[in-house]
Amino acid sequence: MNPDRLFSPNPTTRDIARQLYQTVAKLPIVSPHGHVNPRLFADPNATFGDPAELFVIPDHYVTRMLYSQGISLDTLLTGDHRQTWRLFCENFYLFRGTPSGIWLTHELSEVFDVDEKPSASNADRLFDSVSDKLSSPEFSPRKLFERFNIEVLCTTDAATDTLEYHQAIRQSGWSGRILPTFRPDGVVNLDAPNWKTNIEKLSEVSGIEVKDYKSFIQALEQRRAFFKSMGATATDHAALTPATADLSDVEADVIFQRALKDESKPNDAAQFTAHMLMEMARMSIDDGLVMQLHPGSLRNHNEIVFQKFGLDKGADIPLQTEYTRNLLPLLNKYGNDTRLTLILFTLDETTYSRELATLAGHYPALKLGPPWWFHDSLNGMARYFDQVMETAGIYNTAGFNDDTRAFCSIPARHDVWRRASANWLAGLVVRHIVDMNDAHEMIQDMAVNLAKRAYKI
Repeated sequence: MNPDRLFSPNPTTRDIARQLYQTVAKLPIVSPHGHVNPRLFADPNATFGDPAELFVIPDHYVTRMLYSQGISLDTLLTGDHRQTWRLFCENFYLFRGTPSGIWLTHELSEVFDVDEKPSASNADRLFDSVSDKLSSPEFSPRKLFERFNIEVLCTTDAATDTLEYHQAIRQSGWSGRILPTFRPDGVVNLDAPNWKTNIEKLSEVSGIEVKDYKSFIQALEQRRAFFKSMGATATDHAALTPATADLSDVEADVIFQRALKDESKPNDAAQFTAHMLMEMARMSIDDGLVMQLHPGSLRNHNEIVFQKFGLDKGADIPLQTEYTRNLLPLLNKYGNDTRLTLILFTLDETTYSRELATLAGHYPALKLGPPWWFHDSLNGMARYFDQVMETAGIYNTAGFNDDTRAFCSIPARHDVWRRASANWLAGLVVRHIVDMNDAHEMIQDMAVNLAKRAYKI
């Protein structure tokens, strides 16, 4: 891989970007938000399986691209793994110029010493070569965690999760730092799949019978306390919109009781989620957990794929999202309280300069998360820097998180962020907006320090 990849072709800018990047290239990785399964690290003898299980089957960035070209998900997800890998290699050209192409090339080259492009002609040979490595102790999840120089990795865990794998990691004596993150969507969003079953599980794991809104709040507070005792520093919330509302306890209980009786009205779920975002902010002020909000994705857009294959198969589509009015109730109530840290994300880039940068540039409680999901690319990061930083500055942002379930892509994603940050800062230096001393401090903050501060890690 070219050592100057992603840098400006302008030689002056490129030289400065290279200097800045080299100061952070080998810094530890702080991964404060992601979806890697903690089970991988609970068993010291765990493996990633074969190449298809590592690179293709769990990665919806990969499967959505292949599916878009008419390749059957049945074949990719449930067929022979060697055949799945062959299809991946035969169609590797589809990822040219995409973030996935950059990440996959980095993983193959830097992690597995594969320096040839996957293709139909070498697919079987690469399958065997990568399989041999994956079966060796040096490529176990724990060993790669250490090799990747990961300082901390945060997972995302349902409010009803017993955190058994996190407990096993602790009890094993292994030094790797894997922290849970509290995600209550399955019990907070009344329209979540299997909501009533999730409420029953909440009663079971909390030891509090959830029979009304009051006991529901008590159970959530108990679970948050348990997560915090297991090292959690943050919560995470997905909502269709960032709407917030302040219902009375009586109003909230009426909606909750209707849901328990399967008698919900059409607007109940939206109202209740909006209210619970307010409640989660209140709880974060009380217990100190950082609050993340990821709105604006219409999940499972392809109903046929969802019914057959379930969640996270690449059919989640961004929506136009409004923040200024939707967040007004929450920010009027809690936005000036420095005990709250609310990290906002968006899939709607039109909100960067119009809403998010201006909100974060004013409210002490707000921080902006990095470009998310479809925008965690070189171009997406450049757009983010240009539209957010002039109004909010870098110190009202939360640095970078990789937000991935594809473990081996973590170093690649952080490398892209560090290169993009160095390139952007080099442009500021060349135009004499900041000097090299400032740029050196800023690149350190953007690579690691902002995330550590924002997430209280």
